Amino acid sequence: MVAGLGPAIGLAFLAGVAEAASPRSREPPACRGRVAGQDRLDSVGARGELVLASGRRGRLDGLRWPDDPAAAETARAWLAALAGRALATREAPEPDRWGRITLDAATQEAEPVDLAGGLVAAGLAPVDAGESDSLCRPGLLALEDAARRAGRGIWASAPPVPTEEVARLAALAGRFAVVEGRVRNVGERERRTYLNFAPFGAEGVTVTVSKRTWRIMLERGFSGVALRGRRVRARGIVELWRGPTLDVGAAEMIEMLDEEQAQRR
Repeated sequence: MVAGLGPAIGLAFLAGVAEAASPRSREPPACRGRVAGQDRLDSVGARGELVLASGRRGRLDGLRWPDDPAAAETARAWLAALAGRALATREAPEPDRWGRITLDAATQEAEPVDLAGGLVAAGLAPVDAGESDSLCRPGLLALEDAARRAGRGIWASAPPVPTEEVARLAALAGRFAVVEGRVRNVGERERRTYLNFAPFGAEGVTVTVSKRTWRIMLERGFSGVALRGRRVRARGIVELWRGPTLDVGAAEMIEMLDEEQAQRR
């Protein structure tokens, strides 16, 4: 590699990733203000926390660390293999409540390795917006889709759970899950909207959407009328409230499967 080109290549790569994932004109407020930086990966914690040479700790944006210990160790080992390499970063302006920097990172090489994208593409971690109300890199969903269809990594043994399997989902209470099913009815209330996956009066799965997120979904055409009777994929932490419930914080965490299948034809 020509001396001095490593940082430029890495930063250019991340700039391209950011532009493709969220064009600036449509970038959600929560994703704005990201700043370019450089650091070096020192080590990786058990839950995927990046320990950087600068002494800072980082968290990769847009993915959920696996709950299964074996899957988590496989993901950690993948990242740990990159220890010692220089990184180009795009960082949130403020640390999270644990003092970690939320970031995108790529190695500074002629062929940069996208850390979050690499984990998702290998099926080592699912996409998740976490506590944010926006997924800053929606392009990660396409990488996950390819990994899921190929049965890579976690998707080989833990594909999305059908919403009809209520008991199985109830057993996942407190854990992250990806579910797929047909929306039977939509209840719009003042503070929350409820997507129900079982006939009225029957026990089933419910996805709840905050007022703010529902407003964003309406702007994107996800109305109650548009969703009723459609197959969707949703993800979030399973809670038990009159049956398994997933609370969705970001609009991107609900995907229309009917449209996805139509695009493949």
